[in-house]
Amino acid sequence: MGAVTVSETLGASLPASSILTSVDVIGSEEVATQNVTNSWELLGMMPGIQLTETRMGAESGKPTFRAFNGEGYINGIKVMIDGIPSNVNSGNQRFIDMIFPLDIDYIEVVRGTNDPRYGLHNIGGNINIGTRQGGNYTDARLTYGSFATREVQMAIGRESGGFAQNYILARQDIHGERANSASRKYTLGGKWFLTSDSGDFRIGLITRLHHHEAEEPGFLTATELAADRDQSAEKNANDSDDRDMRHASLHMDWQINDLLAWNNRFYFNSYEDDRRITFTSYPIGNAPRQQRIWDERQYGWLSNMTWQANDYLMLDGGINLERQINTYERYRFNYALPTDFNAPAARTQNDERYTLDNIGVYLQAIIRPTERLKIIPAFRLDKFHGHTELNLTGQRAPLQDYNWIKQPKLSLVYSLTPAINVYANWGRTFQILTGSTSPAYITPGQAGYRPSINTGKEIGIRFEPTPGTQARIAAWQQDATDEVSNMPSTGTTVGLGETRRRGLDLQVATRLSPTWRVWFSHAIQEAKVKSAFLADGTSLAGKEVFSTPRHISNLGVEYKPAAKWTIGLQGRRQGAYYIDELNAQGKYGGFTLLDASVKYDFSDSISVDLQLKNLANREYVYAWYDNFFWGDASQPMFSPGAGRAAYLSLNLKM
Repeated sequence: MGAVTVSETLGASLPASSILTSVDVIGSEEVATQNVTNSWELLGMMPGIQLTETRMGAESGKPTFRAFNGEGYINGIKVMIDGIPSNVNSGNQRFIDMIFPLDIDYIEVVRGTNDPRYGLHNIGGNINIGTRQGGNYTDARLTYGSFATREVQMAIGRESGGFAQNYILARQDIHGERANSASRKYTLGGKWFLTSDSGDFRIGLITRLHHHEAEEPGFLTATELAADRDQSAEKNANDSDDRDMRHASLHMDWQINDLLAWNNRFYFNSYEDDRRITFTSYPIGNAPRQQRIWDERQYGWLSNMTWQANDYLMLDGGINLERQINTYERYRFNYALPTDFNAPAARTQNDERYTLDNIGVYLQAIIRPTERLKIIPAFRLDKFHGHTELNLTGQRAPLQDYNWIKQPKLSLVYSLTPAINVYANWGRTFQILTGSTSPAYITPGQAGYRPSINTGKEIGIRFEPTPGTQARIAAWQQDATDEVSNMPSTGTTVGLGETRRRGLDLQVATRLSPTWRVWFSHAIQEAKVKSAFLADGTSLAGKEVFSTPRHISNLGVEYKPAAKWTIGLQGRRQGAYYIDELNAQGKYGGFTLLDASVKYDFSDSISVDLQLKNLANREYVYAWYDNFFWGDASQPMFSPGAGRAAYLSLNLKM
């Protein structure tokens, strides 16, 4: 979908689309002019992507797929930005917020378990966001819209004599539809790359700074939601989030000869967050009123080498090292309406300093015994170490020993005709526990968890039924052993035992004529527990994994009635889901949304566009079950989605 810049400059490794099967890419042409509050929402344009829209200030939500939900308990999707690992320790995807649409060149989604390049968090697949590098441009986008939205983005690229420099400056201010939901954030980034005269060596530096200050409107009870969807309950009047993220990476690519390429990435990520949140007005106890402070540092190196042995064999292998040095503090406050976060904390719940070290290696072969057949065997190994210091007790504890985690993989692609490819893949990925305390780290008397091993299989067909039409049908299944529902921020850990995820992906895109383009996708999915028990002995066997919709659909139409006009319509539907482990609280969260857009090009350098979100003004919610701390207060809680909204943007290319 959309245009993707293709050049002969050196890359990080083999492109995923050349060696893997279930891969989707959306290009800058589709992304750059989208109005979104957070860039992870852009993934909603792609097939089979579940959006978990919590809309709590900086803690706004995330995209997932292959029946992994976005609640934060099982973070099964790896995120890369320019090939750099970009998940926080828990696996959440907060670094995506550093990227604004005008700086994106493409977004690539790889589904399934057969990608050996990544280990930690790469359970159901991965997302790679490639930003603009090289080129000569000065682009700006100015937006004003509903909820007092004001946004400015400016992207600059200059390239000459082998030296390329790119810059992005962006700021967004939103008053918010709900009370107490104002948000202000900005990003500043720079990229500098130098390529040798021969073109066989490139070195570059990427840096980014991101700051976000946001109020949090809080979750509503069913009664509050029915009374006023746009309200923020009195208890949440002081809730807020203050977040800083930084990134720096050094990139070195060397085409040693015509057959051998070597790529290296050295990186640093930091994440600092001060969140103050009130979950309920229940007056007993201090658990519902919390301040959570994160300070995470990631240092890493990725090295990849590709060797084209001959026309029939290519070898691709790599190593990654990552060291995390993290702290987590959590404070609880006594009852007040609203919560008084300036008062002394009632008690300190967490005060930990912890490390997580990962070494991973992989090797894959791309074998072409015939022109029609491609066989890709692969193998990956991962090892983890770490220690935690529990400052409240003075305890030190090591990360539990998972030993080397072995992940064999195999993919096959056969071309029946130039327009029809059938494929099959099989592979294993893994889940380990994250966070700062037990059971991730073994304290005295604490039993360990084995790594959860996910075994996935998939069969599918990609074909072009007519010129200009591409389609894919895929059936997949993913079985996990010893899966754990784990929330590091609250220390909530529930063993789910064996689980099974399975589904069917259907998608088609076609250009009916020079003026009409249509695309459609439908994902049917299911995630169920096969064998597990709660602490009281209640069986979870046969229950659906909570917050996992059974279907996700996308429909898009683009019409160009004249050279200067573009009219678009896009619909997105997501099924309802259970909100609790026992599936006893009913289903919530389903929606059908329709967006529309009109774009007019005054010239090659000036255009305006009008975008209407939730055109039908449908009411929808994100829902979760509040049953952790408050006994009789346990009940579904809701974050209402935005109503109809309009955004007018001016686009300049200078």
